Amino acid sequence: LSINLRLILVSGKTKEFLFSPNDSAADIAKHVYDNWPMDWEEEQVSSPNILRLIYQGRFLHGNVTLGALKLPFGKTTVMHLVARETLPEPNSQGQRNREKTGESNCCVIL
Repeated sequence: LSINLRLILVSGKTKEFLFSPNDSAADIAKHVYDNWPMDWEEEQVSSPNILRLIYQGRFLHGNVTLGALKLPFGKTTVMHLVARETLPEPNSQGQRNREKTGESNCCVIL
């Protein structure tokens, strides 16, 4: 069984990829980096290590698998793909709320 992910860049460009439930966020970042879509050329990053996935407003840590997120099979799950050196600390509540608002603004524009 595979999970269909539609990844959205900050620029609004999207691309769909198929992954297995055992794939982690880090595996996905590496796969996308290695198979960078032609029409994403302007957004090309220097390393897969700075690619981050955002699912339902939350940054996914590298070891989180798709299976652990209980994503539905046979349906397309939408995630945002952003380039960031570091993840926000989970305990910095204010920071996270601010990012969530930023996230929804981004989606309204899209």
